[in-house]
Amino acid sequence: MACAHDHSCEDHNCSADFSLYKNIDFSRVRALNESVAGSVKSVFKAWERRLDNSEGVLESNDGDPELIVFIPFTSDVKIKSISVVGGAGGTSPSKMRAFINRDGIDFSDAQNMQPIQEWDLVENLQGVLEYQTRYARFQSVGSLTLHFPANFGGDTTQIYYIGLRGEATQLKRDVVATIVYEITPNPSDHKTPTETGGVSHVE
Repeated sequence: MACAHDHSCEDHNCSADFSLYKNIDFSRVRALNESVAGSVKSVFKAWERRLDNSEGVLESNDGDPELIVFIPFTSDVKIKSISVVGGAGGTSPSKMRAFINRDGIDFSDAQNMQPIQEWDLVENLQGVLEYQTRYARFQSVGSLTLHFPANFGGDTTQIYYIGLRGEATQLKRDVVATIVYEITPNPSDHKTPTETGGVSHVE
């Protein structure tokens, strides 16, 4: 479901609401089918700069409007809504599908897997619409993958801004993995992976 803001942004701190970009692990952000490598990172920025196109645009390859955007976080987050500002002339994405905590999804996976939620989008050139998540399903999100399978008829898909509204937990991703492991230990092999990928014993 999409909804317009029910308040004046002049009187409400929308920038704080859409501040999850600060929790994105930019070193691992990536997109599939982007025409310019690394351009996906330009779409994550502060709310008040959502219409600032000077930093570039995420655009699909010519004649192929499909895009996948992988968004890992530095700590678990809870996502309440998503805002997408696309391009004009039919280049805005017309549909969005979301997967959580699934690394390495490619186009074949995205087409065959059931998303946790999907939305029919509208052209949101002024960035005044947000798409509500089924909030109970978007808890403890370590990574978010967004699949944009189609647009409104353009030769390419263009995205200038992706905003994520929600809140971050205090737990870092590696700490969360360790805590989950400690809750259900295996007495015969009580080990935990280290950050380097090796194995260390837990006393």
